[in-house]
Parts: sequence; structure tokens; C-alpha cells
Amino acid sequence: MSLDWVYYAISWILLTWHSAWDAIVSSGALLGTNWSWILAIVFLVVTVRVILFPVFVKQIKSQRAMQALQPKVKELQEKHKGDRETLQKEMMELYRKEKANPLMGCLPMFLQIPVFLGLFHTLKRLKPDNPLKELYGWTADQFESASHAKLFTAPLSGRFGSTADELASLGASSGTVKTVAGVLVVIMIATTYLTSRQMILKTGWAEDPQQRMVQRLMLYGIPVSLLVSGSIFPIGVIIYWVTNNLFTLGQQQWVLRKFPPLVPPKKAVPARTAQPAKTGGLLGRKAAEPAAKAPATAPKVAGPKPGAKPTNPKKGGRPTK
Repeated sequence: MSLDWVYYAISWILLTWHSAWDAIVSSGALLGTNWSWILAIVFLVVTVRVILFPVFVKQIKSQRAMQALQPKVKELQEKHKGDRETLQKEMMELYRKEKANPLMGCLPMFLQIPVFLGLFHTLKRLKPDNPLKELYGWTADQFESASHAKLFTAPLSGRFGSTADELASLGASSGTVKTVAGVLVVIMIATTYLTSRQMILKTGWAEDPQQRMVQRLMLYGIPVSLLVSGSIFPIGVIIYWVTNNLFTLGQQQWVLRKFPPLVPPKKAVPARTAQPAKTGGLLGRKAAEPAAKAPATAPKVAGPKPGAKPTNPKKGGRPTK
């Protein structure tokens, strides 16, 4: 499948922003940096993220729906333990009924992959000796300007792993390119880690072992892999990645406040039944209180025996006649 349409789209956005910023900032290099091209890459990120913002909101809503369904998913797992086929059918039916899509969580990342590949291809070909200058909508002047664009005297198409011949064709110093690229790779790794950590801290670790493994891969695996892949990325692509991470940090913070994670209900603690205290005062325990005494009743007065003379109940009374 040809990706020419992606290269044309990325080139058009990049060149449009460069023309806008070239009219605002100085076209010359300030601090060894051609800021119009740097800002064009930054606002390429802004453009893509604004376009994908509705998809990102759907991703958060889908994650919340999946989180709310976890109790029902656990019930299905217990009910169909050992029967994976039935379990998968029941789970798909549950997702369809509740309108939850497990794949929505990865959709924004997948949609950005063509943009990343397009920019990677576009910047990689920015070499003064490239005969195909007028390609993907570029003019010869724009190509020459981008080929000589620099960040702190390091060319945007330079890489940490660039060979001496490649750097010579770009008119760049090996030490400068490695220093600028190395610092950017470190920032890229740190911001990639922080974006994953921010989401996990807000939503919590998944209880499902497979989802937890994916979270660990996102948190640790991808940043570590950038130690290797970062050496082949052009400096312009690393600028794109770092800007994208910073944008993600801010966007996630806003979305997580607007759509806060679900807080699982706390398990009710059963009330303790009152136990009678042991007697004897063992270990400082109080002795059991004595049972309440029944109210005293008036003593029964025995009736007179048969044949006996009645008596006067009053003190000092005399027998009646």
C-alpha cells in the first residue's frame, strides 16, 4: 500500500505552517536555530492532535466503560472458566450490549503512526544532494531551506547514528549532532514514560493479568526501546515526538479532570456483634456486668389458718370481736 497520500498531507501541513511562521519570525538563524522550521514541526503536532481530539475523548469514555464492566467480566470468567470460546462470545455480547469497544483505547496511537512515518520519510530525504527536491508538493527553494535548517547548529535531518559522510554532506559537526540528538532522545524517553505513568496513576493498575502486562509494556518497554530506535530518528522527528508527548501530558490532565476515573465502591465491613466480656479481668478486661436484678415484689402474706381468730394488721391492734 502506497503512503504517498500521507507524505503529501504531512508536507502540505508542514509547508503551510512554515510559510506562516516565516512571515512572523526572522528567516535567519537565531542561536544557530531556524525557528520557522522548528515551529512548523511543533504546530504540525498541534494540528494533528486537534484533529484527533474527538477520538481521544472517545478513547477515555471507552476506557471508563471498560472499567465499569470489570465486575461483569469477572463473573463471566468465573462462570465459563475453562471454556474460552464461550467466554469470548459472552464478552463480545457484553461489549456490544454496553457499547464498549476494547480496541478504542489504542485507536489514537494507531492513527498517529501514519503521521509519524510520513514525517520520518519527509525529513529523512532532506539532504542537499538529493535530486528529488520537488516531490510531495515541495519547491526547490523550500527543499533547500529545510535541508539547511538547524537546531543549535545541528541539522534537522541529522541523527545520533549518522555516519561521517552523511554529516559531511550536511555540513555538520559530529559532536554537535550527537550532543543535540542525545539530549533530545533523553527528553523523549522521559516524556514517553511520564505520559504512560500519568494515565496509570489516574486509572490504576488493571486487575486482568493481560491488561496489566500491556500497561507494564507501555510504561517500561517503549521508553527502553527508544534508547535504540532514538539513534535512527532524525532530529526533526525527535522534536515532533517530544512535542507530541508534552501535548499528551496536558491533554490527559484536562480530560482526566473532566472524565475522572471510576472509584470502585469500598467493601462494607461487617459490624461486629457484641461479645460478653470474660470474667476474671484477664489481660485488663473488665469483668462482666452483673445481670440486672428483677424488681422486688411485695412479700405474700399468708392467710389465717382455719379456726384461728383474725388479727388486726395495725401495730398494737386488738383482736376483733
